[in-house]
Amino acid sequence: MITIREYTEQDLPSMVKIWNEIVSEGNAFPQDVELDLDQARDFFASQTYCGVAETDKIVGLYVLHPNNVGHCGHICNASFAVSAEERGKSIGEFLVRHCIYIAPKFGFHILQFNAVLSSNIPAINLYDKLGFKRIGQVKNGYAFADGSYGDITLFYKNLDEKVGCSSCKNRQ
Repeated sequence: MITIREYTEQDLPSMVKIWNEIVSEGNAFPQDVELDLDQARDFFASQTYCGVAETDKIVGLYVLHPNNVGHCGHICNASFAVSAEERGKSIGEFLVRHCIYIAPKFGFHILQFNAVLSSNIPAINLYDKLGFKRIGQVKNGYAFADGSYGDITLFYKNLDEKVGCSSCKNRQ
């Protein structure tokens, strides 16, 4: 059973571990510097919403925030992270579905992903499954630590187009 809920202060050590795991892998997040606990506290608190995926422990998380400001402030962006030992168990799908469910509660109408590494086939397949539209591709938009580059794909979803979220019942 997976529950998605808003994070608490007690979740921070697990969240930092998972977040830094993704950053250190260097093949998904644009961030290239790991967070310490104090930095993570500030970072997660600055987001519009942070959700955690929990079984008997924290196994994943996401952050939701505006993609831009002013006339484009209704467009949000999110990042998703699943612990390496828990991947392949649909946790990412639960996180994305929860994000789609919760984002309109903060006034967002569109969810946009700016930098999905084109080699991240599981993420691309999930976004296709959930009805995201591909905006386009940026050749060499992602710089790997070894100096090579990878293409990124941009996606968006109109949040008025609902998808089910079984982990969202009786939640925020």
